[in-house]
Amino acid sequence: MANEDTNVRKIRDDEFEYVDPNLGANADSSYNEETAAEVAAPINYGTTKREANYVGDNTQDRAGGAGLGWLALALSIISLFVMPVLLGAAGIIIGFIARRRGATGLGAWAIGIGAVSIIVGIFILPFF
Repeated sequence: MANEDTNVRKIRDDEFEYVDPNLGANADSSYNEETAAEVAAPINYGTTKREANYVGDNTQDRAGGAGLGWLALALSIISLFVMPVLLGAAGIIIGFIARRRGATGLGAWAIGIGAVSIIVGIFILPFF
């Protein structure tokens, strides 16, 4: 017996009523389909939990970053004239630390000048 109105197949056998689990499927179809839901971690486009719980300010970190940025820039500029490989490498390393602590401009300039100093010291100065 097929009920055409609700698209549900009911089989009646001595006081036992069976309802087909394929709800919404064609009542005359014998095709069984298994479906599953995808499980994935939720995507957070807003602030992270760590940022939301952070109450203090980072002026102390920015002040330390600016001091390190100036130190890195000074080392990189001095490396143009004296010991380019050693002082240039020190300027680059301290420049990366300064950028991480908030002095992005000073750190970037120190990294760039230190790299130029190392390149000039290794490839150009030996010819003079």
